[in-house]
This record gives sequence, structure tokens and C-alpha cells, in this order.
Amino acid sequence: MEWDIEEFKRKFPNLAKELLGNRKSVHYKIVLRRTDPWRDYEPNVYDFIRRANTVEQAIEVVDYLVNRRELSREEGEKIKDKLLKEGLQAFGPKKKFGWYFKTAGYE
Repeated sequence: MEWDIEEFKRKFPNLAKELLGNRKSVHYKIVLRRTDPWRDYEPNVYDFIRRANTVEQAIEVVDYLVNRRELSREEGEKIKDKLLKEGLQAFGPKKKFGWYFKTAGYE
């Protein structure tokens, strides 16, 4: 968008003083930022399991979440049973370092 300097000064005098100072013309580039798809996202037990390297690590995560009461004991037992019977791959592919950045399109 282009503005006539005098019109800009008339409509936005304080902003014009701040932006223009003593200059007669100035060019600004507006950068549009995409929204972050992970903003306010809270990882769940499955996200943590998918970052584990072993079944034992995943079971530790489940126990930790049960102890913090972020996961019910019953749900924790179901998840641990599935881990022991089917392994980590039953919860999806491993989320490697940078997974969230890559899926958001930042890398």
C-alpha cells in the first residue's frame, strides 16, 4: 500500500513523526507471519511415547503422568499393556528432534 507523505502526516501525525523523523520519504516492508499450528498445543501421553527410544522409557513416562494425575491409572495400565504387547511402533512413528518445526513448515 502506498501513501502520499502529506496525507499520512495529516491522518497520523504522531506516527509520522516517529516513523519519518526528519526524512522526506521512507519505505517499510510489512512482514506477514504465518500462524504457528503448535501454539497452545499441549502434548499428550502419545506424543511423549513417540519420543521414547525404548519401551522402558515409554513406561516410565506413563508412570510419571499417572503419578502426576495427568493420566488415570486405568488408562495408564491400558497403554502399558499395549506397549508390552505391541511395542512403541503401535503408537506411530518416532518423533525425532525438530519434528514439530518440520511439520509446521519452519525447516
